[in-house]
Amino acid sequence: MPLDFDFVRSQFPAFSEPDLDGWTFFENAGGSYLCRQVVERMAEVYGKLKMQPYWPYPASTRLGEMMDESRTRLAAAMGVSEDEVHFGPSTTQNAYVLAQAFRQTLEPGDEIVVTDQDHEANTGAWRRLGGEGLVVRVWPIDHETGHLDPADLDDLLTERTKLVTLTHASNIVAEINPVAEIAAKAHAAGAVVCVDGVSYAPHGLPDVGTLGADIYLFSSYKTYGPHQGVMVIRRALAERLANQGHYFNEKSLTARFTPAGPDHAQVAALAGMCDYWDALSAHHGGASAAGLMRQAEIEVMQPLLDYLNGRNDIRLVGPANAEARAPTFAIDHARPGEALATDLAQLGIMAGGGDFYSRRTVEALGIDPAKGVLRVSALHYTTPEEVTRLIVALDRVL
Repeated sequence: MPLDFDFVRSQFPAFSEPDLDGWTFFENAGGSYLCRQVVERMAEVYGKLKMQPYWPYPASTRLGEMMDESRTRLAAAMGVSEDEVHFGPSTTQNAYVLAQAFRQTLEPGDEIVVTDQDHEANTGAWRRLGGEGLVVRVWPIDHETGHLDPADLDDLLTERTKLVTLTHASNIVAEINPVAEIAAKAHAAGAVVCVDGVSYAPHGLPDVGTLGADIYLFSSYKTYGPHQGVMVIRRALAERLANQGHYFNEKSLTARFTPAGPDHAQVAALAGMCDYWDALSAHHGGASAAGLMRQAEIEVMQPLLDYLNGRNDIRLVGPANAEARAPTFAIDHARPGEALATDLAQLGIMAGGGDFYSRRTVEALGIDPAKGVLRVSALHYTTPEEVTRLIVALDRVL
C-alpha cells in the first residue's frame, strides 16, 4: 500500500505553520518535525500536570501513568522488557553514563572496539577509557566509500574484547550496517555490543532482540518526539554493570543508569510517537508503520540518489542504492558545506553544512572538517515534489 502523504503531513503541525510556508525541510537528520500527538501530550503535562509524578492525587497520578505508558509502549515497539528501557537527556549523555559503568566494571587490559564511522556520541566516551587502563581498538572504514566491513572486525576481536560499539547507520555515510551479523561475531568472542541507532530509528524502530544488540541508543527528537535520549540495556548486562544512580536506587534497573531525575514532561510525551505509529498503521489498513515509512523513503529518495551520482563535480558519501542506506546524503564539494547550505536557504531549502559531530568520519574520508560536507536528509514525510524542488535548487547551487 502506498503511503498517504496527505494523511502523514496532516499529523505534523509544522506543515500547516504559516511561518514555514514556502520552505522545504531537508535537515531531518539534525532533528525532525514533531508529530501532533507528541505536541498534545507535552501540552497536557505543561498545562495541567507540571508537578512531581506518582503521588496519590489525580494530577500527579495521571502524570505517572503517562510516563509509565511511554516506557511500556516503547518497550513493546522494540521487543524488549519494560525494565530494559532507560531515559536520559540525550544519547551523548546516556553513552557517557554507560562508559562510566563499564569503566568501573572492566579490568585493566580489557579491550573495547570503536569505529571511525560513528558520531562522537558513541565513540568519544569509549575512546576516553583508553586513558583509564583499558585498550581501545579502532575498526576503520574504507577511506573512499565510508563502508564498515564486518570482515575487518575479525582481526580486532581477542579473548580480552569486552565491548564492540558501532552505529546502525552513520549520519554521514548512511549505509545500514548488518548489525545482526556483527553482533553474532562479537558475541562469539564473548563481547557485548552497543549500537547507536540515532540515524536509523527515525526510519523505523528495530526489534532489538532480533538485531542482537545488548545496548541500543536513539534520540527521540530525531524521531518526531521530544528532546530525550532513549536507551535499551538488556537485563543481564544491566545487572552486572556498575550502578550510576543514587545508591538507594541500585536495585531498580530503570534508575541504575539515570544519575539525575527524569524530565517528566518529555518522558510522558514519548508515547506520542507510538500514538503516531498506531495512527499511521490504522489509516493504512493495519500495515506496518515502519514498513510504510521505509518503502516511501526508498521510492522517493532513489531519484535524488541517481541525480547526485550522475554529477561529476561532487562526491556523494555512501551507497548509491536507496535500499542500502538511510535517506541522509553527505555531499563533498569544492566549496564548504556551510556555504552551500547558505545558498540553498536563499532558495527555500533548509539543509546543513559541517561535520555534524562526526569529525572522525569526515577526516577518515579525507575531507577537511573545516570545509565539511553539505548534508541533505529526509524522512517519510518528504514528498516527491520536495525532492524535485531540491534537485532544481542543487543544480543552481552546485
